[in-house]
Amino acid sequence: MYKRFVIMMLVLLISATCINGRAAETMRTVVDATGRKVKVPDPVKHVICSGPGALRLLTYLQGQDLVVGVDDIEAGRRRFDARPYALANPIYKQQPIFGEFRGFDHPELILSLKTPPQVIFKTFATMGHDPQELQEKTGIPTVILEYGNLGSRRDDLFQSLRIMGDVVGRRSRAEKVIAFLEAVIADLEQRTAAIPLSRKKTCYVGGIAYKGSHGLRSTEPSYPPFLFVNAANVAGNAASRGEAGRQVTIAKEQLLVWDPDVLFLDLATLQLEGAASGLWEMRNDPALKTLRAVQAGKVYGLLPYNWYTKNFGSILADAYFIGKVLYPDAFKDVDPAAKADDMYSFLVGAPVFKEMNAAFGNMVFTAIKE
Repeated sequence: MYKRFVIMMLVLLISATCINGRAAETMRTVVDATGRKVKVPDPVKHVICSGPGALRLLTYLQGQDLVVGVDDIEAGRRRFDARPYALANPIYKQQPIFGEFRGFDHPELILSLKTPPQVIFKTFATMGHDPQELQEKTGIPTVILEYGNLGSRRDDLFQSLRIMGDVVGRRSRAEKVIAFLEAVIADLEQRTAAIPLSRKKTCYVGGIAYKGSHGLRSTEPSYPPFLFVNAANVAGNAASRGEAGRQVTIAKEQLLVWDPDVLFLDLATLQLEGAASGLWEMRNDPALKTLRAVQAGKVYGLLPYNWYTKNFGSILADAYFIGKVLYPDAFKDVDPAAKADDMYSFLVGAPVFKEMNAAFGNMVFTAIKE
């Protein structure tokens, strides 16, 4: 009788260990981007990424094989898609869904995933499901990352790449990505730093997306591609500038006063129908048609900047194209489309410029005709 009892207890113990694999895992402590100490398994082989850009960062670290579920933005097929990481990795569309986009996770779906994640990565912690609550509900370590940017919050981006790389055993790759981004930015700045103001054409970018698409009057005073090539952005000193990395909407009259030499259009605006589209405005608004850039045929299409938050590869690709338009001599050795594909191949694993360009009417990196 006693022997049978011992055997039953051993069976129950083994079953419990199998159900809760973490009980048998070696754990270590990491510090996330908010300073929280989180115990994570060692090694980590299965993860999910919650929130805008989280899966993009993991893709940069070549962590596609670790993903066991995605949020619902990854599952749909859309006419427009400017997320190189998703286009380069169609395998994400085959993954089970654990929640809604922008971090609105469903704990019950996470717990029902066929392969349970060992870690949840979470960007934009104040958006969607609270990370600490998510960790408590699921029992799965939740690591918060600050998405950052390539400008004033570059250190936040690099710290998050290092944290993620540490958790999933991709430390060397994280350093390679950081070095790559730094080298590209340095190259852009080196090409243009000595160009005097007297030789610079004034420019403006419209159609900047922010939590959705916007028209021609949507711009960014601290638009990164302009900053990287030291462009003369007419909106750079806008009174409504606000913090770096923030979209603003200007008055049409202000754009007419600025009357830039060159106008760039973020093609995310094509998602809008009819008169709301920046392309429609440029082609049909009588006042806007008087702009020098429109009359001279100096309106150019750009890869979307914000698409499920910032697309770092596209930002840098846009900078090379903008540089070539504004300072042809400084960029005479650059083919912007080929440069874009070189960067996409390194960051997300495949050249996807042609596919994105086709989705946006083959207007990327070309003069847009009236």
